Amino acid sequence: MPAFSMTVMFLRALFMEPVELATENLALRQQLAVQHRIAKRPRLRRRDRIFWVWLSRLWPGWQAALLIVKPDTVVRWHRQGFKLYWTWKSRRGRKGGRPKVDKEIRALIRRMSRENLTWGVPRIRAELALLGHEVSRSTVWKYIDRSNRSPSPTWRSFLKNHAADIAAIDFFTVPTATFRVLCCFIVLEHLRRRIVHFNVTANPSADWTGIQVVQAFPYETAPKYLLRDNDKIYEGRRFARTVESMHIEEVRISPRSPWQNPYAERAIGSIRRECLDHTIILGEGHLRRVLGEYVRYYNESRCHRSLDDNAPLPRDVEPQTMGNVTASPVLGGLHHRYSRAA
Repeated sequence: MPAFSMTVMFLRALFMEPVELATENLALRQQLAVQHRIAKRPRLRRRDRIFWVWLSRLWPGWQAALLIVKPDTVVRWHRQGFKLYWTWKSRRGRKGGRPKVDKEIRALIRRMSRENLTWGVPRIRAELALLGHEVSRSTVWKYIDRSNRSPSPTWRSFLKNHAADIAAIDFFTVPTATFRVLCCFIVLEHLRRRIVHFNVTANPSADWTGIQVVQAFPYETAPKYLLRDNDKIYEGRRFARTVESMHIEEVRISPRSPWQNPYAERAIGSIRRECLDHTIILGEGHLRRVLGEYVRYYNESRCHRSLDDNAPLPRDVEPQTMGNVTASPVLGGLHHRYSRAA
């Protein structure tokens, strides 16, 4: 019904006699009852809903006049209007309410919860406070990462915690200019992928290999476990006695499974690709000198992705204020070590 017609009817009702008004009201109700019985459910517009919500606040007996809708419907309309009102009042750009948590803090909370599976809300909140971020416990609880809250560490963390007690050994062969075959022996620690010892021989044996292990770990620096393959050289009694006397436990990989000794195999691959594939070895002494220079470069200068792009013996960051960049050639210029000269 148009708003103008409703206003006219309201003004007309003010000047009618009570009996006449009651009779007209009865006639209208009877017509509405018939219409409600024979017609489908009417579709109300927004202004119709607003009218009934407004009337329910002003007239205590509004429920008795309802025919086309139920009282619960009007109450629901009122609640929807309440939600719309407060949505408008708290719309974006208006001041008031709790301050929004910075994106940096939200990302930091998720990162801490992912990287530290045993940390709870108080621990993360305390760590944030030490970093200058004062947040409530409810904020931390809201933004922690709940996708994987198992207290079990990842395999990467588990292996890293035990890497300090593991070393690996392996042999590889190198042909010379005169078609001789030399055997190279390396000892690699797992913690920083550092080559702690190497040597060269034309006739490897169990005795010679045991001596190399002793030279690699002097003064009670021996690891708890020594990872090796199934080469027959390691089966000699002298080698087994030497390793046992150093309180080292041998761990043999499965036959034909070099992937079970990955760090040593990767180091040998780097030696071949970055050094030996570009050099013709003249003899045992020449190979020892070449490997010595490359091993120093490998341990002190070469960046490793698995070591956060640093060397096995960590290099300090040199700021630009230290001077110009200088290059020191390695292996005749095959590689270079870069540093800043004061």
